[in-house]
Amino acid sequence: MLIIISIISFIAISLAPNSFFASGELNPNITQEAVQRLKAVYGLDKPLHIQYLSWIFAIVKLDFGISFTSGELVKNEILQRLPITLSINIISMVLIFIISLYFGIKSAFSKNSFFDKFTAQLSLVSFSIPSFYLALLGVSFFAMKLEILPIAGLHSMSDDGSLEYYLDFAWHLILPICIITFGGIGGLILYIRSLTIDILKSDYIFFAKARGLNKKQILRYYILPNLYPPVITLLGLSLPGIIGGSVILETIFSIDGMGMLFFQSALAHDYPVIMGILIIGALLTLLGNIIADMVLLKLNPNVDDKY
Repeated sequence: MLIIISIISFIAISLAPNSFFASGELNPNITQEAVQRLKAVYGLDKPLHIQYLSWIFAIVKLDFGISFTSGELVKNEILQRLPITLSINIISMVLIFIISLYFGIKSAFSKNSFFDKFTAQLSLVSFSIPSFYLALLGVSFFAMKLEILPIAGLHSMSDDGSLEYYLDFAWHLILPICIITFGGIGGLILYIRSLTIDILKSDYIFFAKARGLNKKQILRYYILPNLYPPVITLLGLSLPGIIGGSVILETIFSIDGMGMLFFQSALAHDYPVIMGILIIGALLTLLGNIIADMVLLKLNPNVDDKY
């Protein structure tokens, strides 16, 4: 799958209009001879399949090439930005999982109540509002009008290793994480609510109630074990959307992460960096799906691990 993704991405980038080495892109006075020499340095004067093979063999050795704009190793630029992007997305996914479980299950237990109707409306709002628009609203209201959260960036003080620095760092992440979390809970809450309602109609729930089990025992031993496999599978499949959304949100909040780097590289036609980020993003997505499948095998012993 990773090889297929790399082939499609490489072909798409090669067919993209405009080029970093187009005459006049680097310097208005640059000559075609100088452009050809630059292409030869980066191996762009070779046939497309030779370029791909050279690139993929370099990727195996963790050599993503050199950035057109900065002249730095692409690997180093990505490694500098990757931790913050991963941190934001992992924290957001944990919050999405916990909040969706709570609201979805409680809404199912109190079907047709005020809480159920409120949760349904909240889910629809979360599902329908684009994340970039929600981010702009959050910045406008919480950062500019109320002035209780920072507008952008990751910190407002220098790194001195003190507790205040890390608290300031966490304070800057509150709004981006809340935006990602709110945008991700809508569909999952409705999905968990629907699954829980179906489980509550099952025969084994009827017999569990007949045996005198209370609501907490039914939730722990019957509902949660049946909810975890489909919910974890759905979270694994939602990884591409969460990682892809980092490009927009990191740009809006000026977070120096992998999404911001991708946006800047796309504007500059810095293809080595773009390809490096695409491959890293695809690898993280595939690893997330593999981890979700492994967790599913542990949670659901009825699944045959041969498949």
